[in-house]
Amino acid sequence: MMLSGPETSYVSPCYTAQNMRLYVLALLCLTILALPTHAQWNLQDSHTTASLRGIHNVGGGVAWASGTNGTVLRTEDGGYLWQTCAVAPGAEHLDFRGVQAFDENTAIVMSSGNGDLSRIYKTTDGCKTWKLVFINPDAPAGFYDNLLFITPQLGLVFGDPATGSMHNPVEGGNFILRIRVTHDGGETWIPIVSFGNPGGNFTPLANEGLFAASNSSTVLRDGTLWIGTSAGRVLRRKVYHSTEQRAHAFEAGMCGGQVDPFSKSCGIPWTDWRTATTPLSSPSDSAGIFSLALRNAQIGVAVGGDYKQPDESTRTATYTTDGGAHWLPAESSPHGFRSAVALYEATNIWIAVGPNGTDISTDNGKNWRALKPKPGQAADADKNWNALSLPFIVGPNGRIGKLRDDALKP
Repeated sequence: MMLSGPETSYVSPCYTAQNMRLYVLALLCLTILALPTHAQWNLQDSHTTASLRGIHNVGGGVAWASGTNGTVLRTEDGGYLWQTCAVAPGAEHLDFRGVQAFDENTAIVMSSGNGDLSRIYKTTDGCKTWKLVFINPDAPAGFYDNLLFITPQLGLVFGDPATGSMHNPVEGGNFILRIRVTHDGGETWIPIVSFGNPGGNFTPLANEGLFAASNSSTVLRDGTLWIGTSAGRVLRRKVYHSTEQRAHAFEAGMCGGQVDPFSKSCGIPWTDWRTATTPLSSPSDSAGIFSLALRNAQIGVAVGGDYKQPDESTRTATYTTDGGAHWLPAESSPHGFRSAVALYEATNIWIAVGPNGTDISTDNGKNWRALKPKPGQAADADKNWNALSLPFIVGPNGRIGKLRDDALKP
């Protein structure tokens, strides 16, 4: 192939095979081009050994990460230097699975754990200090799984059903998943309540909940909320149709006269849910959907598998092209359990990560192929990852990576 122009001219050595030696060189070049795509994660120094599961890229070089032992990290220079934040009071043994940040100073973190180990903290001074804004009211039951913000003011927190302990009179009846919303930047959390007939909305299957693996089993796109469950189901509901509706979507409504003792409000009744079963459904309680991502209102991808069998490649990816009404199995799957998936919008390439490797898809989740480290990179640069917020990636033992600027170019 020859690339030429008025100022430059370049002839590839792969195309100048005028003798046997150059012919061999040509074959070598073609062989190299046929090798699997190379991973492009550049490892960064986090200065911690905590297991990291929360990551949020704000943009402009600002990103926040979170993990075990109350660990929160932040960077203002694209990851060149990661700062260790002050540990929130009482959070020394908490596992911060989710972080949502808004700038270099403001962020909210969610811890996952049974009962009162599930909490929400907020900082507004660059993580010098933290404020405990909410603690699971269903203790000793309940478990927070995901934290999701739509705007700096509007956010949601999701938790597993707190069976056997109904301390909150509002969150009773046929309420299933524990969902609370905030309309004031996390200062107040109002319950979502459902008063439909049993089976009329999303009555759970046996032991159904969410996975708190990468803070990405819930997503909101174009006004629709999507939830991937441990039973391999996708639940979805239209939350708002316009920017004006969004502004009022999380305001408290009527709830039969009951007042939530924690938010001092009546909660919000949401009953009109739609459900779809995906190929990731499994009888195992350690398998299901771990991460959801959408390209638009019609095209989406879900990944997961069985985290107790990380090398098993069956039931690890599914995709939809009709807005979630139907989900199809990947024709060639990621080569193991995957805990997070994201769309690299610069090239429209999907990236899925997990403990045993990284995979990409160029056809919206229909087919996946493995990424491997480039020469000179760490041999395990593609492995041992938990969560994504591109271009950043985090994993156990303080692992943080960043996608190279020239990665995955078409």
